[in-house]
Amino acid sequence: MSRIAPSLFTVALLLLGLHDGPALAQSARTFVSAAIGNDANDCFSPATPCRSFQVAHDKTADQGELVVLDSGGYGALTITKSISIASEGREASILVSGGNTGITINAPAATGYVNLRGLTVQGVSGGASTGLRFNSGVALTIANCVIRNHTGNGIEFFPTDGVFANLVVLDTLVSDNGGSGISVSIGNIGASAKVILNRVAVVNNSKDGINLFAESNFNAAIQASATDTLVGNNGGKGFNVFSGGNILTVVVSRSVVANNDIGLAALEDPGPLRPRLMRFRIGQSTVTGNRVTFTGSVQSFGDNDIEGNLDDDRAPATIPKK
Repeated sequence: MSRIAPSLFTVALLLLGLHDGPALAQSARTFVSAAIGNDANDCFSPATPCRSFQVAHDKTADQGELVVLDSGGYGALTITKSISIASEGREASILVSGGNTGITINAPAATGYVNLRGLTVQGVSGGASTGLRFNSGVALTIANCVIRNHTGNGIEFFPTDGVFANLVVLDTLVSDNGGSGISVSIGNIGASAKVILNRVAVVNNSKDGINLFAESNFNAAIQASATDTLVGNNGGKGFNVFSGGNILTVVVSRSVVANNDIGLAALEDPGPLRPRLMRFRIGQSTVTGNRVTFTGSVQSFGDNDIEGNLDDDRAPATIPKK
């Protein structure tokens, strides 16, 4: 017995060590490098960086940070945790084709916070692609990024059932996509979103610039604002807003809506038993060069510059500021 007991004790320790291995293989801060990175590295220091975003993400602890050391391409990425990815003063890119998505976010619905800074997500080689797709998480912040040249949409923000999610886009270019620039769609049971766009340029997209859809689910809601934002040269609508009987509030201020097919579009279809819950208002903004200034139930605070549109600058109904 004296020989057997130590052996069992040793085996137990080994098993515990194996169980704890994955947790020990993660760090609060990881690094990637196009110059010296290797996915066989631990990613834990600038001296031992990984080569790809996905491997570094998998080695980053929840709520950790992934740091880009130098310019280069780092591959497509699926995010499954709270994480910040930061590229300051470097050209960190994700090239996408073949029906793929550059960044997919499947973070925990109750605890997933994702921050992306200084990234370029670009479609290449004429292959089908989508820039970024958000499925779940608490919040997504995109700052100082470029998302362009995809055959599909640039940014898709589609929270799944029961998810209350926040989207913030700052100082970012979304352009030259074959679909729409930014598309927010709430069509699932209990899903809702708050959206803030500030100093965003959504231009040269083949379809609409910005879509905000609260579809036929009475429990869903979207609250959105766009400030100091340019929405122009899009083949469809600049802003395209739809409510299927859900709470949908959109305020556009100090922005430019120019050279789209339709500048501002608001469609509401609440159904016979549902109240009208949509509010789409614009103030201190310029609407110019569009084939049609607006359609639907857009309201103006009366302080906009509306001129140079091909429908003789038909202005939305004016409401007073409170």
